[in-house]
Amino acid sequence: MEITPSNLVFHELIGLQVEVAGSSNSALKAISGKVVNETRNMLIIQTKDRTDKMVQKNGTTFVFQIPAHLSDKHAERYVKVNGNLLLSQPENRTKNIKKYT
Repeated sequence: MEITPSNLVFHELIGLQVEVAGSSNSALKAISGKVVNETRNMLIIQTKDRTDKMVQKNGTTFVFQIPAHLSDKHAERYVKVNGNLLLSQPENRTKNIKKYT
């Protein structure tokens, strides 16, 4: 299934490029890289210098890059997501896409 801005929160996030656009924790702002793991409350982002940063979902705004080959428009897209929408165990959140479609 292709990723659209409206269904991104139901998809697997591991492997997507992401940037922290805003956070209640100022130390997390401007972290960017690839999502390498995800827990219920955290995204683990590998930065360009190959360090892993744990970023809380709660209170954080993310900008995800949807690559062209996964996009419904077959063009690279950027989607801003409130991290509170991602608060769930990843396997439970991805199951909910069946309810959405």
